[in-house]
Amino acid sequence: MSGAEPYRVCVVCSGNICRSPMGEVVLRRKLEEAGLGDRVVVDSAGTGDWHVGGGADPRTLTALTAGGYDGSAHRAQQFGETWVNERDLVLVADEGHLRAIRALAAAGDTTHVRLLRSFDPAAVEAGTLEVDDPYYGADDGFDRCLREVEAACDGVVAHLETTLR
Repeated sequence: MSGAEPYRVCVVCSGNICRSPMGEVVLRRKLEEAGLGDRVVVDSAGTGDWHVGGGADPRTLTALTAGGYDGSAHRAQQFGETWVNERDLVLVADEGHLRAIRALAAAGDTTHVRLLRSFDPAAVEAGTLEVDDPYYGADDGFDRCLREVEAACDGVVAHLETTLR
């Protein structure tokens, strides 16, 4: 990556309507606050195509709004076959996504494909590196999800501050 190109990050979950939109919105805000908004491009995608073109789940939007974020512009998309090689960092919600994205890389390098919560020291210490899918649960699962995403994004920003120095 040359100095002129932005660093590209993609946050991935299953349908791109719950966990990954939260990751995209939160990470983008935290990067802006850290002064890196002009150097890092953040997007999100799902491993599946079920919701392509639709907005985030209403419960995701409610949790984001309550946390002071705006996810209203989000439109779901599916992670493309070539994206793994076009992103500098791919942050996945769980082990299933990790396997799916690594499979797209075939024999290519996947060291830049990481579990989102691997950037949260408390999650690493507790051994809870997956962001559980709140889709089939109660509304408070979306609040939990947002807290986990925020903590992980703090670590991602710290990592990028070092990486982009």
